[in-house]
Amino acid sequence: MKIEHIALNVAQASNIAQWYVEHLGLTIVRDVGDANQTTFLADDKGHTVIELYSNPIAEVPDYAATSPYNLHIAFAVDDIDHERQRLIAADATQEGDTQVLPNGDKLAFIRDPWGLTIQLTERTKPLLG
Repeated sequence: MKIEHIALNVAQASNIAQWYVEHLGLTIVRDVGDANQTTFLADDKGHTVIELYSNPIAEVPDYAATSPYNLHIAFAVDDIDHERQRLIAADATQEGDTQVLPNGDKLAFIRDPWGLTIQLTERTKPLLG
């Protein structure tokens, strides 16, 4: 079995999707064009898909108040400090300091302009492939 996508009910799904395309390098693979602003975004390898939508049937979680350790979207990067500063310049906010794990992996949290937590990972060895 293969994970097809992970979905997040958010406010302003279309705006978030555009920010992720512009600043995180994601690609829109399907824009449903419905009232819920349903958009499917893929990473640069086309291996992972995130669905963003604004569905009034369910309450939008208070992502800004959610601990980054409870929910985050992680992105592998080559230069964590550069990427963190670049995203902060694009209206993300810093969430704590960069951590260096005993194996040398570096991890840093930021929040997108809507409060969703993004984790930047600079791994000594990629998790996959």
